[in-house]
Order: sequence, then C-alpha cells, then structure tokens
Amino acid sequence: MNNKHIGIHNSVFRVGIVYSVNGREVKIRVDHNKNSSHLIYKGALIKNVSVGSYVKILKGYTPIIGKVESEYIDESKQEDKVLISAEETINRTLIVKLIGFIDNQTFRRGVHELPLIDNECHLLTTEEFDLIHTFAGSGKGTIEVGHLANDSLVPIKLGIGKLFSSHIGIFGNTGSGKSYTLAKIYRQLFTHYSGNGAFRENAQFLFFDFNGEYSSHNSIIPDSDKKVYKLSTRKTNGDKIPLADDDFLDINLLSIFSNATEKTQRPFIARSIDLYKKIDKDENKFRNFLKKQIKDILTMSDKVKSELLLDYVGEILPPKYDVHGLDIGLKSDIHYHNKSCCYYSDSNGVFINFQAQPDQIENLIIYIQVDQFNFTDSFIHNFICIMYMRMIYDVLANRALNEHIAPAIHKLRQSESDISRIFNSSKDIGDFWSESNVVVIDLSDVNTDTKKRLPLLLTNKLYNEHKKVGKAQKYLNLIVDEAHNILSYQSTRESEEWKDYRLEVFEEIIKEGRKFGVFMTIASQRPSDISSTIISQLHNYFIHRLVNEKDIQQVNNTISYLDKVSVESLPILSTGVCVIAGQLAEMPLVVQIGKIEAGFRPENETIDIENIWQVKETVSK
Repeated sequence: MNNKHIGIHNSVFRVGIVYSVNGREVKIRVDHNKNSSHLIYKGALIKNVSVGSYVKILKGYTPIIGKVESEYIDESKQEDKVLISAEETINRTLIVKLIGFIDNQTFRRGVHELPLIDNECHLLTTEEFDLIHTFAGSGKGTIEVGHLANDSLVPIKLGIGKLFSSHIGIFGNTGSGKSYTLAKIYRQLFTHYSGNGAFRENAQFLFFDFNGEYSSHNSIIPDSDKKVYKLSTRKTNGDKIPLADDDFLDINLLSIFSNATEKTQRPFIARSIDLYKKIDKDENKFRNFLKKQIKDILTMSDKVKSELLLDYVGEILPPKYDVHGLDIGLKSDIHYHNKSCCYYSDSNGVFINFQAQPDQIENLIIYIQVDQFNFTDSFIHNFICIMYMRMIYDVLANRALNEHIAPAIHKLRQSESDISRIFNSSKDIGDFWSESNVVVIDLSDVNTDTKKRLPLLLTNKLYNEHKKVGKAQKYLNLIVDEAHNILSYQSTRESEEWKDYRLEVFEEIIKEGRKFGVFMTIASQRPSDISSTIISQLHNYFIHRLVNEKDIQQVNNTISYLDKVSVESLPILSTGVCVIAGQLAEMPLVVQIGKIEAGFRPENETIDIENIWQVKETVSK
C-alpha cells in the first residue's frame, strides 16, 4: 500500500482524537464528519463506530485496543470562536475502556501502556478485527459455537484447550437457550474427537441430567457412545448405579443420609463404621456377637432398658413363622418376673431364671433365630443392622442414650428404599463407565432429596479417586445442568451441616480440581442461588438472558471479565444469544449460538401450546 492509499485509508477509518485519559477509561472526541452510521470504502459499506464497537488508538507502533462503552454529546461553549454551522457546536464523545493491544500480529489482553492526549483513534481493519476474535493459538484445535450476534459472517471458534481445561459456567433464564448452549459445545467437542481412541481412553464426561434432556435418544452423541442410567425412586425396575461398599463408608455421606447431629449422632455413625469394617460382612462373626448381646440383655434387671434392646434385636433378625405361616414372635417364650427382676421361661412348667441359668437362653426362639440372619446385597440394609448392633452395645455399656441415637437410624431407614432402587452394591457390581467415556445420570424420576445427594456422592467418589492418583493422569468433566439443585446455598430442606459439607465438596473441586484433571461445567437459571465462591472461581462463562436483578448483580459482582456494555445487555438478549467471557476470550463477545444437527438435539424444546390446542374438526360417525 503506497502513501496515497495509506492516507486515504487513515482518513476514512479515523474516528477522532483522545482528549482525556483516566486509567483504562479514555474519552474520544469524534470528528464532526464521522457522525454518520456507515462509511463507504472501496465500494464497501462499513459500519461506523457505536456503543459496543472496538477501536484502536495509535500510539507509536503499538495499536491500543478499546471497546466503546457509552457515548454522549455536549455543546461547545467557546463564544469567541466563529463557527461555520450550528452542527459544529455539537461534540460527540465516546467513552472507551482499554482492553488490550496488538503486538506482532497477536492480540494481547491487558493494558500495556496508556495513550496520550491527541492520539488518533481509528476503526479496526478486517485483519485487526479477526485478530481479536481469534481464540486459539496457531495449530490448536477449535470448535465453532456460533457467530457474532451482530455479524453472521464472523464465526466464533473457541480453542478446545482453553475452553475444556477450565471450569465453565452457563447461566440464563428459562427459555434463553442455556441448556442448548451446553449441548452445543459438547456436541462440537464429541464430533471433533469422533473415532479418536486417545480421547475415548483418557477423557471422561459425567452428565447430571435433572430433566432427562441429555438421556434421550442420540442426544448430543449416539446412544452407542454413551452409558445412560435412568434412575427412579418410584419404581423398582429402573437402572442402578454400581457402587462398592467402600464408597458408602464415608462418615460425611452417612451423616447426611441420616441427618445426623454433629455432637452425638455423627460420632455414633463413626463407631458403626468401625464395627462394620471389623465384622467385614462375616456372618458368623456377626451372629456370635449378636448372641452374646442377647445373653447380656436377658440377664439384666432393668426391664425398661432390656425391653427396648430386645426390640432392637428384633429389628435385626428375620421374623419367626410357624408351620401355618403365622408370625409367632421372637419374644413369645420370654417372660419377666417383676418381683425377682429377672427374665425367665416356663417351658414344660419349669421356671428357668436366666440370670441363674444363662445357658438356657440358647433354647429361646430369639437366640436360635440368630442363625437365620444373613447379609444382603444392600449395603444400607446391612449397615442399619450394624447400627442397631452398635447401639445395643453402647446402651449396654452406658455409652449412649437410645433416644439420642435412634432418630439417625430411623432417618437412614427411610432412605433405604430410595438407595436400594438406585444403587447396586452386590458382589458383581460391574463397571460404572461400562466401556464408555460418556455417562449420563438421568435424575428426572428421583425425589428431591436424592437429586441433591446422588451428585454429591458420585462427585466426591470420582474426585477422591483422582486425588489418590495425584498429578492429573486422566481428564474428568462433571457436567451439571440446573446446577442450583445441588449448588444452592439457600435451602430450608436440609441441616446447616449437610449444606456446608455439600458446598465444601464442590467448592474444593472448583478451587483444586484443575491440578487433578477434574473440571466442572455448571448451568443454572438462578446464579444468585449459587455460591459466589463457585461462580467467581469459574474460568469461562456463557451468559444468556437474565432479567432478575439479583441474578444480574450476582454475575456482575463475581465475574471480573464482564464490561459495562455486556452487563447492561443481559436483560435484552434474544433466545440463543449469549455473552461469552473468560480466559478463552480476550474480551466479552455477544454470540448467536449455532444450531445442533437434527437428531442430536436435547429434548428441551418449549411446549408449542398453539399446536396442541389447535381446534380439530369433529369427525362424524
């Protein structure tokens, strides 16, 4: 380009000059001949500068890049100056926030140096515009997620490394396209690595699907490439997640399932865990222990306490039936002599005092029935039996009061049915991943408590497995749509201890998971309900329409990558349009998310009420 062309180019693309510099905020006085909405250069129509546009400020050989956040006009007050026309009394001023600079044909975020007064301000060339919209290094893999909302000819390709080696947050009100965006980015990723053996071997993805959107037929990826667990707490024929006993033997999780108090019930659960490990599902060891406890109970003088403990023994043992199938009762041959303060039997008219003749206890129904006890495939059932045994031991030793401990056992028993319907803890539990690297947990048919507990249990298990390995060897991404279900800090359905533990687990993953190869992708319609610690520690964001002031305030206060223009646009974003910000993008972008190919879209379409309510002609018979 010769000097003549350079001069013409600079003349056309010039916006104005700098007249105020206040840190990153720069004020530009626009040339009077540049107030039109469009310019013509080489026969092409070029959009002129406006709010949201990018400009460059020329200082030496380094173009400083800024984004127009606002503009205003003021009127000249210089009365002694002779003006050519009234229009020249109007000064258009742009408020520009500096975002970076161009160095060696690379856009770099951050303020390298500040401009000077009277530095010229120009529109970006096409090449410069492309530079600041390039989000991956040379030779790095990318996925195309859509195009600029205001320019369909500018595709947005995000660097795979920068995006997926990070924690991702996707926020937006219902119907804004939040879930679709989540599906889009993972559809593009799985398509990019389709047939790649190393990807399948070294990368794992776990979807927590609260609404059944990603478990539907071929959603995101073909059914043959993913393992789906359709869970149910209402039916007995749903899928079951394989989980070993050791995964359940966690003091925190068992305390949560039993709603245990911190000072009394939690230590009891810890003692029950120790007993469980000591017995180690050895039925003979368990039976011998229980037989000794029965003898200890029946040789007591305290009727009230002993009756209670016998009831606990009855909770452990299977019922005793006669030849007609009638329950004859485990205590039918046991009597208490009030005057002597002892238990006895009168078999065949002979009075047997068990305190004097403890060996005779071995002939009782309750004692003999102990031999019928067997552990089951249900960890919770087995652990509840251990808890009853532990409580009998503690009460006998005056170590605990039953009224303090029993509520925890009863609470766990209430959860037993749910747990048995969604977990398989049998000896042959199988592989959780089932030779796939993508697993979808469909939670649409489970109750509210399980929706909170299950993701925590699995997340904690998988994260601890990665921590044991130490330095990241494999990649794991935990994808949680409707994340407010498990990450909310505003809950009245749970104790403070449970809520604190739940948030601590996920906050630790957000803070420390990266070093172990564990990442999270969370999507929520209510960012204000999610811990600010979690939101602030995310690396990349896709923010759709938000209209609630609390939600907007939450993202504005916790996400440092957003600018004023981006925040103010959130309430008016169209469906499918989002602001992308974070480490992968050098500045916030307003992007129209691209379509997912037919057949791979999640089932999250809004109901078409006009179609289903359409009047149909009555067919006459």
